[in-house]
Amino acid sequence: MNRKKVIILGCTGSIGQNTIDIIEAMPDRFEIAAMSANTREKELLETAERNSVKKLALTGKTPSSDKINYFGKDSILRLIRETDADMVVNGVAGAEGLRPSVVSLETGKDLALANKETVVMAGGLINSLAEKHSRTIIPVDSEHSAIFHLIKGQKKEHVTEIIITASGGAFRDWSKEDLLKATFEDAVKHPNWSMGQKITIDSASMANKGLEVIEAHQLFHIGLENIKVLIHPQSMVHSLIRTSEGSMYAQISRPDMRIPIQNALTYPELGRSLFGSLDLDNISLNFRKPDFEKYRMLYLAYQAAKSGEGYNIAYNAANEAAVAAFTEKKIKFIDIPVITEKTLSHSWMSKSENFDEVFETDRKARLLAEKITQGLY
Repeated sequence: MNRKKVIILGCTGSIGQNTIDIIEAMPDRFEIAAMSANTREKELLETAERNSVKKLALTGKTPSSDKINYFGKDSILRLIRETDADMVVNGVAGAEGLRPSVVSLETGKDLALANKETVVMAGGLINSLAEKHSRTIIPVDSEHSAIFHLIKGQKKEHVTEIIITASGGAFRDWSKEDLLKATFEDAVKHPNWSMGQKITIDSASMANKGLEVIEAHQLFHIGLENIKVLIHPQSMVHSLIRTSEGSMYAQISRPDMRIPIQNALTYPELGRSLFGSLDLDNISLNFRKPDFEKYRMLYLAYQAAKSGEGYNIAYNAANEAAVAAFTEKKIKFIDIPVITEKTLSHSWMSKSENFDEVFETDRKARLLAEKITQGLY
C-alpha cells in the first residue's frame, strides 16, 4: 500500500501535534510531506528531524536555520503549491486559514479542515472549488467530523435535523451576572479540552459554536431552523442527527481530538483504535439548552447566517478583533458580543461572487470592529 502524503499546516498547534501523533503511530500508512509553523521554529525543526521532513515553512518570523525552505507571509501558499501530497491538514487559526484552503484544493489535494473560518467566510465558493477539482473536504472539528460520518450512513433526504453539542466552555456553570467579572485567566481554563488560546476563549463565549452552526449550514446544506445546539458537559457525544421517522443517531467517543483527525486521515476507511476507547459503564450523559442571553455570541451567529454570507464574514472578523483586544486586556469579556453586534448592525453583502470579495469584506469588517473596540477603552 502506498503511503498517503500529508502536509500539516500549523504543526506546532494542538491540531498539528495531534496529527503528528497519529502519523508517527501509523508509519505504514502515512508520511509527512511538508509542515508549517508560525513562530515556533525550534519545535518545527525537532519534528522535521524526527520524521525526515525536508519541506518546511515558517510564516511569522525570519528563521535562524537554513533548513527552513520557505518563510514570510505567503510562504505557506508556496509550500502547498510546490509539494506533492495527497492531503493537507489545515490547522491554521482564524481567517488566515482561508487562503491555504483555497490553494490546497486548487492544487488537487484533499482538505482535512480544522479551520472552520474557511467555510464560515466562503462556504459556497469553497464547496464549488472542491467540486471543480474533484477533491473532498473532510471536517476535523469533533462536531463536524461526527456529522460528516453520521450523514454518510443515511440518504440525504432522510436527515431532518443536526444537533451540535457544546461543552459550555469555561463559564458553563457561571451565571450571566458572574460574567461581568470574568477575566482572561478565567476564560482560557477549558474544563474538557486542551486547545489553543483563541478557540478556548471562543468556547467560553460560545462564539466557536456560533461558527460551527454557520459551518454546518454551509457544509451540509441543512436549514438553520434544523440546526440546534445543546450543552453537553461530558463532551462525549460530539454531535447527533435526527432522521425523518424521528430516530436520533449519535457519535460517541472520548474527548480526544486524535479520533476525528485520524478519521479524516484514513477517510474513506476507518483505522484501528490507537489511543484507547470509551467505556460507558457508570457514566451519565447530560444535555441542556444554551441560554442565548448568557451566550449572546451564539444568538448573533444565527442572526448573521440568516442575513447572508457577508454577515458571516463580519461576524468572524468582529469576533477575532474583539478576542484580540480581550487577550490584550483592553476590553472586558462581556464586550465581545457588544462589538460583534455593533459590527453586524452595518450593511454587508448578502453573497460573495469570488474570494477577492470575501477578503475585502473581511478587511472592512475587521477595521470597523477595531474602531468600535477603540471606542470602548
